[in-house]
Amino acid sequence: MQRCDELARVTSTPGRIERVYLSTEHARVNRLAAEWMREIGMTTRQDAAGNQVGRLAPSAGSATPRDDAPALMIGSHLDTVPDAGRFDGIVGVLMGLEVVRMLRSIRDDGLAVSPLPFALEVVAFSDEEGTRFGKALLGSSAVAGTWDDAWWSLADADGVTLRQAFLEFGLDPGRVGEAARRPDELVGYLEAHIEQGPELHRRGEALAVVSSIASARRFQLVVEGEARHAGGTPYDMRRDALLGASEIALAVERICRGEHHIIGTVGQLEAFPGAVNIVPGEAHLSVDLRGEFDGARDRVWDAISREVDEAMGRRGLRWHAREVHNAPAVFCAPLLQDVVRAGIRGPGSEEPPKIFSRAGHDAMSIGAITDVGMLFLRNPDGISHHPDEAVSAADVARGIEALAESVLHLAAEPR
Repeated sequence: MQRCDELARVTSTPGRIERVYLSTEHARVNRLAAEWMREIGMTTRQDAAGNQVGRLAPSAGSATPRDDAPALMIGSHLDTVPDAGRFDGIVGVLMGLEVVRMLRSIRDDGLAVSPLPFALEVVAFSDEEGTRFGKALLGSSAVAGTWDDAWWSLADADGVTLRQAFLEFGLDPGRVGEAARRPDELVGYLEAHIEQGPELHRRGEALAVVSSIASARRFQLVVEGEARHAGGTPYDMRRDALLGASEIALAVERICRGEHHIIGTVGQLEAFPGAVNIVPGEAHLSVDLRGEFDGARDRVWDAISREVDEAMGRRGLRWHAREVHNAPAVFCAPLLQDVVRAGIRGPGSEEPPKIFSRAGHDAMSIGAITDVGMLFLRNPDGISHHPDEAVSAADVARGIEALAESVLHLAAEPR
């Protein structure tokens, strides 16, 4: 918990937490993470995409040579949204380090090793949030081998492209492929994360098994009407784009409320030309859809589109949508769900809850190359992406123990 506070002090904005990809703050937290990794005997490296990686090799008695042994990867991210809390992502990286501290063994020659039949790796991913360049999961996408060269032209608010930022950070854009891992290099991936919602808090439970990570689609919508004088234009002649956009926002809420496990959000809305005395002639808005299953999410978007067609026709407006993000649901592997469940459940304790994550995580990317499992920690009141984000030290302690037990259960499984 002290280290969460220490990382919170590494920020680009005094008085609030903000760390973005390929910034000086990114470099500083990587150095801190590397120092803590070496402290517990891990070898460290910063990969070709700026992720910080620590590795604890298996003992010499392992069936696989130390340098080639597949690894169980434990990870999360150290970047943040603007004005962030101090636990989203961060607590998962630090819990991974504490699990290694608990599970390592010390040989006579003083070399720390994993007493398990596989290596242990902790990865601090570098850009889960997508705050700087508008594209989330850049660091974990590089590890998964799904980097898209089209991303090099992405630019931040100051016009700095992703390619230029790589070079300024000391990375070689031509070598980003070296961050990719092969499936045979990994045993699996585990991630601990605060729940970014209130379900565990409402249940009075500290920990949960994650069943899946929500599918998501995001759209940028444009509504076109006609800008006219606010005082001189009667209502029967108005083609108010802002009112049309407002109908879309209300339709998203109404339709999603009627669907099980579908969440829709309009997080951006802007009217043009934006003057107090002009009927808005154009409006831009975003729609974020998340669901447990891809098919249900897509049916909701179809229903929203039909209702928007009707509303825009009634108001004499035109509209179009551009899809900017599409991620399928990622289901946690049954075996890793089982070991996380066994790790949480102590002797005589009840079955831990199983919930699906409505938020995205690095596990979504890593699922392309290996099985993934996740553990959630209770987040009082469910608030996240906000300075009031919280988790208790007692729940973190229980989470570390549960995650370590999960690793031991996995080690006991037949290969």
